[in-house]
Amino acid sequence: MATLRAIRRRIASVKKTQQITRAMQMVAAAKFRKAQAAIILARPYAYKMRDVISSLASRAELDLHPLLARRPGKNTEVVIVTSDRGLCAGFNSNILRAASRFAEDLRGDAKRVSLTMIGKKARDYYRRRHVQARAVHTDIFDEVTYHTAALIVDDIIALFSEGETDELYFVYNEFKSAMQQDVVVERLLPFELEEDQEGPVIDYIYEPSEAAVLDDLLEKHIKVQVFRILLESSASEHAARMTAMDAATNNADDMISFLTLRYNKARQETITKELLDIVGGAEALR
Repeated sequence: MATLRAIRRRIASVKKTQQITRAMQMVAAAKFRKAQAAIILARPYAYKMRDVISSLASRAELDLHPLLARRPGKNTEVVIVTSDRGLCAGFNSNILRAASRFAEDLRGDAKRVSLTMIGKKARDYYRRRHVQARAVHTDIFDEVTYHTAALIVDDIIALFSEGETDELYFVYNEFKSAMQQDVVVERLLPFELEEDQEGPVIDYIYEPSEAAVLDDLLEKHIKVQVFRILLESSASEHAARMTAMDAATNNADDMISFLTLRYNKARQETITKELLDIVGGAEALR
């Protein structure tokens, strides 16, 4: 009876867990649809702006703006984008492994690496390893906004403009589909210039001045790209959590079936034993 009672408790526990995973899957699916729509809408603008800025900067003098400055690259800022919550399969672990390898490679090239961490998972991971972060940003994925991206960028642009960092890299998950998210290491600063421009070269007239246009557009470009990266990470997180909770719900079904079969076998064995005891008692009375 103790074994039957334990199995019943186990089945009840798995059913409660399954209810939780199913609810989390439904919530993640709703958030995923919203995040997917947001990144699909943001990508064309971000990519086109990158092309326009690349075309514009390739015809400008490199000393017109500090964001176009190219230095030896001894100081590197790495921004690691993770989530604030777990239960999303390998979403965070893949990012953290890639970021750790990338940082080690940079240090192997005699570069000083400074870390900016976005998301509680990155903060907690490096805190356990006693690695100090230059800056930490958490609780920004409940609602990803351009304003949030701008605040992150303002801090980093100040470092780059003042010469405290020479390179800026983002390590994040790029959204591909509900089943696929790829880890990407993307350099945002110094700005990548297109080597070969297709088509005729157009000489623009700048108003009020070439320096003023570059000053406004370059900073806006970095903010737009960071906003896109945050949207990529948000969509990837919800997709990973939706997939993980779906798998957990299906695994709970399998576990319930296995435990139910085990319970029925144990119950049959108990009934058979009781019948044998009854038959044995009846034979003894004869």
